[in-house]
Order: sequence, then structure tokens, then C-alpha cells
Amino acid sequence: MTTVRRVPIVCNAFCMPSYAHWGDAGADMRADVPEPVTIEPMQSAWVGTGVRVAIPDGFVGLQFPRSGLGCNHGICLANGTGVIDSGYRGEIRAKLLNLGQEPFTVNLGDRVCQLVLVPYARAAFVPVAELPASSRGTDGYGSTGVR
Repeated sequence: MTTVRRVPIVCNAFCMPSYAHWGDAGADMRADVPEPVTIEPMQSAWVGTGVRVAIPDGFVGLQFPRSGLGCNHGICLANGTGVIDSGYRGEIRAKLLNLGQEPFTVNLGDRVCQLVLVPYARAAFVPVAELPASSRGTDGYGSTGVR
């Protein structure tokens, strides 16, 4: 069952994060730019969203790229996934990277990324001489094969 949490937010009405469908994990975030921003191939640019939130303690905001921008235009987030801690109160901005072959222009109100709120567990790291055994052990990338 999906739990709805109230999250304090400061933004203009047009850039309020919104879910496209009930059950979506990611809320679309829109560009709040004074003029269009064109990103050339293999270049990046900061795009403001005009959104500031108070993420509840025990949660983290994860900023993800939009699938359609990535698959159709080669637009991704420069840092892959952004981490927004609960204590941050500044504007959430997106550093968009154009991996496509054509310039890409972001206009006011365009959906540029998604915000997902996720509960987390804070770790208490404990130094030990050895880690407990596991079935995987130290096998890394590609260890399970191709098929």
C-alpha cells in the first residue's frame, strides 16, 4: 500500500512536483529557467527547478533522470542519481548532461528530472578484522555470466 506523506515545499505553482499516474514512485520536476537553456552534445548545464523542500528525517530525496529524455534525446543527470539530504533547504537543481548527437533545449516548465523520497537506515560502521562469509564472496562485475 502506498503511504502519502506531507512534505513542506516552497515553489511557484507551475513548478510543483507532480506524479503522472497514481502509483508512480517519481514526482516529475519542472524547469524554472528565465530563458531557454540549450545544451550542446557532450556538454552539461545547471537547470533550476524552483523547488525547495523539507524532506522528513529518516528519508532521503533521490533525484533521477527522466527515462524519455535519456532514451529519446540522450539527456541524463551528470551525477547519475542525486542525493538530497533531509537537512538541505536550498533549491533542487538538475545538472543535465547531453550525451545525444543534437543540441537539446530546456524551456520553462519542461519536465527535467524526477524526485523519489525513500526511507533509509543510518549505519553504525564497526571495524572488524574479517567479514562474514557469503555465497557470493568477492566475485564482482560479470561474475554471474551473460546468460
